[in-house]
Amino acid sequence: MKHSVEEITLKNGARGLLIDIPGASVMSTRIQFRAGMQYAKSQDVYEIPHIVEHLAFGANAKFKDEQAFEAEFTKNGAYHNAWTSDISVCYETECADFEWERVMDLQEVSICEPRFNEEELKSEKSNVKSELTGYMNDYYRLLWPKVQQAVGEDVLDLAERLRTISNIELKDIREHYRRTHTAKNMLFIIAGKIRGRKHKIMRMLEKWDLKEGEKFEIPQAELHSSEAVSIRRKDASNITFGFSLVTPRHLDPEETFAMNCLNHILNGTTNSKIFGAARKRGLVYGMGSSIASNATSSYWDFDGEVNVENAEALFDLIQTELMKTLNGEILDMDFLAAKSYALGRFQMGAQTVGQIADYYAENYFVSETIEKYDNMPNLIKSIDKYRMVELAREFAGSGIKGFAAVSSTEKAFISNLETRLNF
Repeated sequence: MKHSVEEITLKNGARGLLIDIPGASVMSTRIQFRAGMQYAKSQDVYEIPHIVEHLAFGANAKFKDEQAFEAEFTKNGAYHNAWTSDISVCYETECADFEWERVMDLQEVSICEPRFNEEELKSEKSNVKSELTGYMNDYYRLLWPKVQQAVGEDVLDLAERLRTISNIELKDIREHYRRTHTAKNMLFIIAGKIRGRKHKIMRMLEKWDLKEGEKFEIPQAELHSSEAVSIRRKDASNITFGFSLVTPRHLDPEETFAMNCLNHILNGTTNSKIFGAARKRGLVYGMGSSIASNATSSYWDFDGEVNVENAEALFDLIQTELMKTLNGEILDMDFLAAKSYALGRFQMGAQTVGQIADYYAENYFVSETIEKYDNMPNLIKSIDKYRMVELAREFAGSGIKGFAAVSSTEKAFISNLETRLNF
């Protein structure tokens, strides 16, 4: 979808993007605060941001409870959601263009005038407990916080998070909200039919009743390597594993695309060097790799599930193919095919207003940078194979690696798998 992007700064200090999509029938918003787990006042109440997010659509200045707010918000099909991460609490809406003002007014009252109360706090503490307890049965959600801890990130695992819920009181919720939900700490993205509405949108946002506050910095952890983490589950019938190679800096978009191309070569399809070869040999049903970059660090992540009897052969294959990559043994035909795939995915990636908003949010909410979507084809075409190899070497040579696995096997076996990855 054709669109244009403008960054604006409001009088109250909030900053954001207005994305004009001519003819759009939908308005989509993202309102983000640096208010995630890293900004809880202490780890004893680590889960506060998650509960604040859950309470976001509860009682407020105009509606007595969540049910009343929900009935009004969704009456014409509008949608809202919220999510929490280590860094962010983000509130999202999507609505038909004809009711964008009504929905923005409702978003204002939910964000700016919540009425936190004991009854809803009790309910949402129970709901969050149920949510996290359910995640305990998702082995990937179980192991990745352990990988984060292994490389030195200041996070809690699921069991530790669950133990903090009972410590949280209403005064903690109000304190966290007041400290983090401020104008200078807010970023926003509004996508849809903006032309002719820009100044009205700005006036609406500038009257939001938020204190000026301060813009929070993203904390940087002291990262390091650690021994493999084994999570024993007697009922685990195979090995679910994940490992990260980390470089302590942010990747620019060109570097991210280069690493995405490499991930496609290694694990993207059944013709790939690791996953494809493993499938052909009957070693693994599914595995993959991905790249993630925040303001201070970047992560080359691998994960999958493997039967115990196939695990050593799979890890030997991973080691072999990664060493080929680090030695620059990448065929031109594979590299060009990966770039072609990336171009195709680019063409498919902006079919809706929400997809466009999400694309810009990925970089803007992390580093406050704007990479125009129309620049992507030239950026992808400019990716250099040798630069891709250099990036892989940077990750492998950083000395920062974390590994965790969920299984019923002994830790010695898990440690043996980790030592086979010797870059």
